[in-house]
Amino acid sequence: MAGHKIAHATLKGPSVVKEICIGVTLGLIAGGMWKMHHWNEQRKVRQFYDLLQKGEISVVHAEE
Repeated sequence: MAGHKIAHATLKGPSVVKEICIGVTLGLIAGGMWKMHHWNEQRKVRQFYDLLQKGEISVVHAEE
């Protein structure tokens, strides 16, 4: 009785180049999102101080 040959998937180790590319890509995406958040916060602060300087808003509660 001859044994049947079964095609098994051969497991390979992690591809170093592929892992580096994935890591760099994820790092760039995360860094870009962080910078966009930082720029948005800077814009809000700059807008607040511009309005404060123009006198359109005040940080002192008006007494009645």
